[in-house]
Amino acid sequence: MSSACCSASPVAKEHLDHALGSAPATVEPAHHGRGATAGDRADLLVVGRIVTGDPSVPTAEAMAVSAGSIIGIGTKADMDALVGPSTTTISPDGVVLPGLVDPHMHIWTSLLNLTWTELSHRRYPKFDDVVAAVGDVAKKAAPGEWVLGKNFDPSLYPGEPVLTRNALDQVAPDNPVLVMNASGHFFYANSAAFAAAGVTDDTPDPPGGVFGRADGRLNGTIGEPPAMMVMLGPLPKPTPQDIATGVHEILMAAARRGVTSVREAATGSIAGIGEYALLHQLNGAARLPVRVSTAQFSLAGGKSPAEAAADWAAAGVTPFSGDEMVRADAWKVITDGSNQGRSGYFMQPYLGEDTGGKADWTPEGLRGALRVGLDAGWQLMVHTNGDAAVEFALEAAEELLPSYPGTDLRHRFEHASFTTDDQLTRMASVGISPSFLMNHVLFWGAAFRDTILGPDRAGRLDRLASAYAAGLRPSIHSDYNVTDIDPLLSAHTAVFRRLQADGTVLNPAECVTPEQALAAITTHAAWQIHADDRGTLEVGKRADFAVASDDPWSSDPESWPGITFHETYIDGTPAFQA
Repeated sequence: MSSACCSASPVAKEHLDHALGSAPATVEPAHHGRGATAGDRADLLVVGRIVTGDPSVPTAEAMAVSAGSIIGIGTKADMDALVGPSTTTISPDGVVLPGLVDPHMHIWTSLLNLTWTELSHRRYPKFDDVVAAVGDVAKKAAPGEWVLGKNFDPSLYPGEPVLTRNALDQVAPDNPVLVMNASGHFFYANSAAFAAAGVTDDTPDPPGGVFGRADGRLNGTIGEPPAMMVMLGPLPKPTPQDIATGVHEILMAAARRGVTSVREAATGSIAGIGEYALLHQLNGAARLPVRVSTAQFSLAGGKSPAEAAADWAAAGVTPFSGDEMVRADAWKVITDGSNQGRSGYFMQPYLGEDTGGKADWTPEGLRGALRVGLDAGWQLMVHTNGDAAVEFALEAAEELLPSYPGTDLRHRFEHASFTTDDQLTRMASVGISPSFLMNHVLFWGAAFRDTILGPDRAGRLDRLASAYAAGLRPSIHSDYNVTDIDPLLSAHTAVFRRLQADGTVLNPAECVTPEQALAAITTHAAWQIHADDRGTLEVGKRADFAVASDDPWSSDPESWPGITFHETYIDGTPAFQA
């Protein structure tokens, strides 16, 4: 993960702005459910094995739905009085669960390399397999066709090996190759890619970027946006239809994992208001497969927070505006970068280095950015990775929030990856809840322990159990496309904290109960995105549900990653069907 995961780097803007720049400027909510009110008879009766997510009434045989709302749940006999001649009855083939919630993911920045070949450590645990995978793609490509890869992370392999120009030339001699580092801060290229981009051994580094060299010759590494953008020049640009197709594909990927609601965590970071307007336009053409809550980026359009806030307001994008499918809910501010990219802000230096990263703002600048959001009535959504970033943002919140009493905005710290006991206690006191990128533990826990931070600090990664102990209502998220949208895998990690690298457990004291892990992807996640009408299946709530192969509330948590989803429903109507 990097700061690019939470805001659009210039690389994403370079590649996508051509298509996103044509996004509509006028926000037109579709209001699919406008005027619909629940009656005393069901238009839908769901019969089968139903798991409510409500501890007081954990299971049911039938659920009655009217105008998208649950009007009854219990035994089938209990529902008889709610059934009328126009009621449709369905008996799903599987277990009916509350729709899952991913409270922090990214649509727009994920479009940059959506169709590129996955080269992550999860897919290829050995470095040699990454190189071979590039070669396999090249063999299937026509001569001269680009071979594009994503999510390669050298920090997850012994010795932190990189994809060199020579290695890529050997497996793809007839195709330009470009692979993006998982941090979003580096590309790796072969000779054909450099030739296509017009970059030679004598090409000077652009200000702020670097073309890596060894003995005066390009070695294949391209660092930071100014140099990376040069490499994007010859790539085909996406069309507006490509963008629309990509958005639908991303949201369908969420639906396929049982998700019915997401929070898009940096809306406006590439095309400003056009991103929010385009979501409404797409939803108007055909209802989206997942509900989208948006966090408005505080630097949208490259403007100051005050200017960006004025632009959002002028477009009618105000707190909780929109409709039942696309709603604007939060104000996004970023305080630091990536821990595995060594740009997260820490109180102590990284291993083998003399600095611990830095903050993205001055104290005065951060307070100003947060105050703009608070004055407009937004929920604050603050990216904090390192423990110093948490402290930096927490001190600002402690100073500012007492001046805004009486509001139930449920301010959040995103990732809060490394925290102290004192910080968690103070977060509870000031009214801030954390959302953890839980699969940091699974995929990067060993790297933090062994090469980036050391075992003591690594043990403080994603402290979900301690957050509960401090009285907080934490959630867990994917930060897609940093990790895949897979809430049950994240919940599995929360229960076991087992490292992919070696199977050991990272700080067993932070393992949570199955019930706590499931709450973090349902009720707590829904609460954090102001979706109190979701997260459980209860009378009065929306009929947002998924049909799964098993019940995570009663099954062994070890089995959760293998649970599959056949269908999802929004307001009792199909959103995804396998």
